[in-house]
Amino acid sequence: MHPNPIFRPDQATLVARAAAIGFAHLFVATPAGPMVAHAPMTLHGDEFRFHLARANCLHPHLDGATVLASVAGPDGYVSPNWYARPGNQVPTWNYETIEIEGIARAIPEAALLEQLDRLADVHEPRPDPWTRAKTDPAVIAALLRAIGGFALTVTAIRGTTKLAQHKSAADRAGVIDGLSQGGNLALAQAMAAL
Repeated sequence: MHPNPIFRPDQATLVARAAAIGFAHLFVATPAGPMVAHAPMTLHGDEFRFHLARANCLHPHLDGATVLASVAGPDGYVSPNWYARPGNQVPTWNYETIEIEGIARAIPEAALLEQLDRLADVHEPRPDPWTRAKTDPAVIAALLRAIGGFALTVTAIRGTTKLAQHKSAADRAGVIDGLSQGGNLALAQAMAAL
């Protein structure tokens, strides 16, 4: 994580942002060496849940494993030309990252279904979101045989939100404008919202 404390949000903000982003890179040390998987993740009380295909090479190593879940928000290059006085600046990168450490444990089918329902509820477009009720139960049963669900009990969480909050209002406005013109609307919006 970035060493400057100005870029470190509080724990509640980190948990909320990780839940809103909803996708993580899961790193685990295994007897076969370090492995990573990528999975959708949802918040359930004070734990995160995720699921993987049973065929994923990481799946058999997860139950009881220490996991580092890396969640990435928007990021992008920042040109010195976007600042009020570009001659006094150097290029940088603005970004948002969250690291969640925890212990993974396999969850029963009912908890996995809860995770899948929450995933759809959070991310489905409105006004007519998909729900499990719209899918043939035989299809859901086949899906459940193909995936495994896990809960991640959080032992530590840290993050960096480096969005030029240490710069002047004019510099921030210039960066937001430069990012917007360059098409990086997600990062520009994150900066504007901060």
